Amino acid sequence: MSVVYAIILGMEKKRGLLITFEGSDGAGKSTQIQLLQEYLREKGYQVIISREPGGTVIGERIREILKNPDFQEMSPVAEALLFAASRSQHVAEVVRPALEKGYIVLLDRYIDSSLAYQGFARGLGWKIVMEMNDWANGGLLPDLTFFFFLVGG
Repeated sequence: MSVVYAIILGMEKKRGLLITFEGSDGAGKSTQIQLLQEYLREKGYQVIISREPGGTVIGERIREILKNPDFQEMSPVAEALLFAASRSQHVAEVVRPALEKGYIVLLDRYIDSSLAYQGFARGLGWKIVMEMNDWANGGLLPDLTFFFFLVGG
């Protein structure tokens, strides 16, 4: 936790901190988010946890569409736009206001997931996906990102 704590100590007093957690399902993101939240709260910081897609009423409805197996025929472009729409709402409604109040925001997934899944796996290309998400979230990038990978079989 010393790396995270060093970053927190150096952050501006007027703005919070955005820390994202990326990686495949089952890699331990949720566990680590919970542990970091507990650690930071013990140190006296205000912390919120959220996820993408989701995190808002609108975002959760978009999540339902994206996770619905009945919509497997969804085009890669439509999928990318839905992720960006959820992210835009999430940043506007939850993330930016929390950062402006000085909170530390811990996010389960963010832009890197869109770059991996829509940009590379769906073949849209990283540049268009990055530009779309940069526009959707007003250029908000994380202060720190942790990547989690499953190792072994």
